Amino acid sequence: MMLIIPFLSPLQEYISIPKEVRISISQPVMASENPVPAFSSKEMDVATDSVFHEYAGLPIKKTEMKPVKDLRLIPGGHSVGVELQTKGVLVVGHHLVSENNERQTSPGENADIQIGDILLTGNGKELNHMEDLSSLVDQSGRNNKDITFKVKRGGDTFETSITPTINKQDNEYQIGLYVRDSAAGIGTMTFYDPISKKYGALGHVIADMDTKKPIEIHEGTIVNSRVTSIEKGGQGVPGEKKAEFSLTDDRMGTIAKNSSFGVFGDLETPIINKKYQKGLPIGYAEEVKEGPAEILTVLKGDKLESFDVEIVRNMPKDSPVTKGMIIKITDPELLDKTGGIVQGMSGSPIIQDGKIIGAVTHVFVNDPTSGYGVHIEWMLKEAGIDVYENNKQKAS
Repeated sequence: MMLIIPFLSPLQEYISIPKEVRISISQPVMASENPVPAFSSKEMDVATDSVFHEYAGLPIKKTEMKPVKDLRLIPGGHSVGVELQTKGVLVVGHHLVSENNERQTSPGENADIQIGDILLTGNGKELNHMEDLSSLVDQSGRNNKDITFKVKRGGDTFETSITPTINKQDNEYQIGLYVRDSAAGIGTMTFYDPISKKYGALGHVIADMDTKKPIEIHEGTIVNSRVTSIEKGGQGVPGEKKAEFSLTDDRMGTIAKNSSFGVFGDLETPIINKKYQKGLPIGYAEEVKEGPAEILTVLKGDKLESFDVEIVRNMPKDSPVTKGMIIKITDPELLDKTGGIVQGMSGSPIIQDGKIIGAVTHVFVNDPTSGYGVHIEWMLKEAGIDVYENNKQKAS
């Protein structure tokens, strides 16, 4: 009996009733478009927030109704360059300082500074550039004084002191640390909201090449870039877009956030998409269907093109996830030129049934024709764009 119960039709119908349904306030709302035999629900007013499903006249499950705004986003696909200035200076390695011919040491390593640590301040002064650190080390060394650093490691901060040591080979004071204060790369614009001027790009976090940890940013710049060539991918070897850009001549806007869902900020000049000049509505996770879709991306110069893909699997979640869809490249032209998904394609918007549903994020290394996609709603949340309608309105 226990084995049979899960397969009973009423139980299956009960499980299939959603806990939450997002509805557009501009559309008529029915609590259930396809009523099931065992359970019934009635036409409802959006302002009531929820609907109860009944069985034999008894309420047995509630569905929350959440009105959403009629947002229209300009789809991206444009190749972009990003430049990030770190918050503090990032420690990426240790090196030995030659005090004399016999003794070598790394003062930073001796002070338990680890790779991946962030030096936030030195003697109370912010360190946002390598020059800030170099000047402090030289000044403290000449005055024979310790430097008290405020260090961030993961979610914790602590203080430690380091005494700069003269490197006889270079005749300068050093603390035995390799540091970095910036990072740059390329990716793809996902969307632009013409109302708030906010954008989202890349679909995944930018991590430091040495520490593999997410870069905490002090400030950043996003710029237009031009694709110069494509390195075709193959099994076990991901391909790559090659592009060029100028941080001064091609500036588009600022980067305020670097998260697991991409980079986000404000654009100073709007992006233009000739195919979708008026923008597209949002397709939420529960609306995504397994089947045909398209992505927008650039393969040469700044020419924006559309290519066919297939949504192989949709995996909607109640909480933010970066891997919400599995997609497969089906377009013969794209497969011929790139072999599938390549580095630099991350952030390419995914469009289905005239709606933006997400962005390309990762490639399967052993199968470059396939990869993951992130649902658009999680990128919008990271961008600070609220999709829900605050002022309750009555549906008609």
